[in-house]
Amino acid sequence: MNQPAEQSVARPTAVAPTTEDWHPANDAYLSAAMAHLRLRLAAFAAEQQKTTEAPRGGNRWTALFGDRSETAPKPLPAPSRADIKRAAEVRAQAEAAIDGEPALRLLGDRFDLTAFEREILLLCAAVELDTRVAGLCAAAQGDATRDYPTFALALALFDDPAWDVLSPMRPLRYWRLIEISQPGNRPLTASALRADEKVTNFLKGLTYLDDRLSPLLLPFDDDAGSAVPASQELAVSQAVRHLRQQTATGPSSVQLVGPDATSQQMVAQRAVRALGLTPCRLPINLLPSAPGEIETLARLWHRESLLMPVALYLDMHGDGPTEASTKPPVAQFLSRSGGLFVIGGREAQSDLGPSVEVKRPTAQEQAQLWSSALPDLEADALTPLAAQFDLNAMTIDRLARSARAGGGTAETLWQSCIDDTAHTMDRLAERIRPVARWDDLVLPEAEMSLLRQLTAQVARRAQVYDDWGFRERMNRGLGISALFAGDSGTGKTMAAEVIANALNLRLYRIDLSAVVSKYIGETEKNLRQLFDAAEGGGAILFFDEADALFGKRSEVRDSHDRYANIETSYLLQRVESFSGLAILSTNMRGALDGAFLRRLRFVVSFPYPGPSHRRAIWRRAWPSEVPLGDLDYDRLGRLNLSGGNIATVAMNAAFMAAEAEEPVSMPLILAAARAEYEKLERPVNEADFVWREPAPLREASA
Repeated sequence: MNQPAEQSVARPTAVAPTTEDWHPANDAYLSAAMAHLRLRLAAFAAEQQKTTEAPRGGNRWTALFGDRSETAPKPLPAPSRADIKRAAEVRAQAEAAIDGEPALRLLGDRFDLTAFEREILLLCAAVELDTRVAGLCAAAQGDATRDYPTFALALALFDDPAWDVLSPMRPLRYWRLIEISQPGNRPLTASALRADEKVTNFLKGLTYLDDRLSPLLLPFDDDAGSAVPASQELAVSQAVRHLRQQTATGPSSVQLVGPDATSQQMVAQRAVRALGLTPCRLPINLLPSAPGEIETLARLWHRESLLMPVALYLDMHGDGPTEASTKPPVAQFLSRSGGLFVIGGREAQSDLGPSVEVKRPTAQEQAQLWSSALPDLEADALTPLAAQFDLNAMTIDRLARSARAGGGTAETLWQSCIDDTAHTMDRLAERIRPVARWDDLVLPEAEMSLLRQLTAQVARRAQVYDDWGFRERMNRGLGISALFAGDSGTGKTMAAEVIANALNLRLYRIDLSAVVSKYIGETEKNLRQLFDAAEGGGAILFFDEADALFGKRSEVRDSHDRYANIETSYLLQRVESFSGLAILSTNMRGALDGAFLRRLRFVVSFPYPGPSHRRAIWRRAWPSEVPLGDLDYDRLGRLNLSGGNIATVAMNAAFMAAEAEEPVSMPLILAAARAEYEKLERPVNEADFVWREPAPLREASA
């Protein structure tokens, strides 16, 4: 850490005493100190004015500044040595009367200032706090235009002067306690000195975050009233232990690792407060990138941590740069600063300190949180929430408070959970509003059984994983993934809708054009955002045309092959670790990477419908409001069309009937079917689309 070599930096503690009489006592001391300073300035000015008649260059003042007789201020009465001595005694008594230490002494101890440096700082602050001091500075320097402190004045005025106190590595300048205005070629001794605004206010007993830091700091998510689950209490104690074990002369840091940023914020706040400090949050994307700016910010924060009992939480989550690109600024920032830091991110970095894993509460803990927050609701109504949704403690507390305020039921609470977990998904994927139900789906019995098993596993996973102990036996593959394979129009998307309706969850189709990027690493980043957003449990991911994204890895011949294989490998790992339901749909099962197939829980084939299934699909193709004529479903079942094509023909026939202002009839359906054949570029046998035979009796629509 770049700091004065003579200085030993202690761990930040409360610098302003909390007793009620400290502030009046500190004001009294500061007034006495400035009164003593004013007398010394007046005496020094009078002494200098007595020697103005001496030959040019004949006194030490003109040796420093030259002859300023033309702009010299009016003579001042000279205080006696007895007056100065009494003022010094009053100052000492005021300091002794404080329960603790005055702010000037505290600041001197905190930054290891010498007595000479403390007096320079008091002189600079006095100009801001007392309007009389500026005139005394001008009189003492024999120039009405020099109504500000200078280093030359300090060297001549105070005891035990030292030239090196304005070195860049001494505390006054290293910590930016004073500022030096040195325009042009003006020498250092004649340049104006000014106390930093924050330091001046600190001497008055005012404690607040520096205005230069405030725009960079964001508030934490409100955790007031949120219970901390046992698993996260353990993370808090581990973080506190790591921070206490580190050296007291450098920065202490601990990393909180995991995908849930909100849980990390809660743990960070509790750990920092357990150490008696106030947490502040800095998103990592607000860190400057230029080395000089990082140095300035690091030193400014370090100074703040010595003036106030604060700690910094560096948030590496969010929409800013990726963690890989932000790692160098973070490491540099920590190496140039000091104090206490907690770093929240997805993965641990080797040079940012020890790490503690922070997970969302377990399913049992979430159930307890729901029960504690909503004691009026029955356990049977709350158990499905913990089983389906993976929420952190603060989210559960917020949703429960909203439910209590609005008198919500179990059904409205379920919908609130869906809305909360799916709001991010609306930005990342296309939402499909499911309308199909089990009765609308026509598949062979074996495939229907697989789909029902899939739905049941999603609904019952908490019971099997947690109540029956499978989560303790397995650390991977707890998510549920399925492959829907079959030709276009065979019902894959409809089956996904049916499952979403049965589970009362939202269905999102992944838009590959928005996910896949030509830039290296961006595809993985987009996929990570998708999976993270769906981890809450309120969304089903539907990868349509999945072979474009989950294709086989190829032999590496150039960098493009290498990075394409990296994307596939990342998907393999992420699908396996995903705790929700992911459905892959493809028309080309053989194009998928074999490793994907091994990791899929279900593989459901959607065969091309035969005549009996096509008849059933035709019966289900018509809403109950559609006026139908006498239809020959056996004849319609002989048309070689998939379920998707049948739905298109049915709708086109309905429009034709509406235009003709008549019920939907066989001639209209056959005309629409002929147009569909032509669209599909299939051979058209005109006899198949001519209706000559009398229509059979109308059968009841299913």
